[in-house]
Amino acid sequence: MSAERLTIDEIEQRADAIIAAPDEDLAPRAEALAAELLSMSEVILETWLVAKGQVPTDDKHEGFRLIALHRQAAKGNPSFNACRETCREAVYHHNLILHDPAADDIARTIRVGAMVVRHLALFIGGKLQADGLGEFCCSSRPIRQADAAKTETAGAMEA
Repeated sequence: MSAERLTIDEIEQRADAIIAAPDEDLAPRAEALAAELLSMSEVILETWLVAKGQVPTDDKHEGFRLIALHRQAAKGNPSFNACRETCREAVYHHNLILHDPAADDIARTIRVGAMVVRHLALFIGGKLQADGLGEFCCSSRPIRQADAAKTETAGAMEA
């Protein structure tokens, strides 16, 4: 699955699917999944930059475009630094998977990488909904859950 055209919500769903997949589905696709997880992370940051009227860089920093995208997004937005380590964790898991794609615990490593991507999607998705969010990386989740609850309540009232 290509991450190029996925929305942040679709990335969350894809990360959840990877997390829920059985070991026997993940292990043989370790290298492809490593690339997909890194690509999804880049798409998340690209989405932020485009929403802010910026053109996402194609540059690399420390060998990774994701790190360059984070640096670009953080300029002039100190709260964005809250996800710096999450971006680095995404790179770390990419490298860890590629280091030994046949490792006995590779499925677990892939799942943790998918959890990191999901975390990044929740953070950026929350920031897109409420600028200024980000002093605590997980603070985006209550906003997203509140919106879902409002939608469910509105649907129940219409019925």
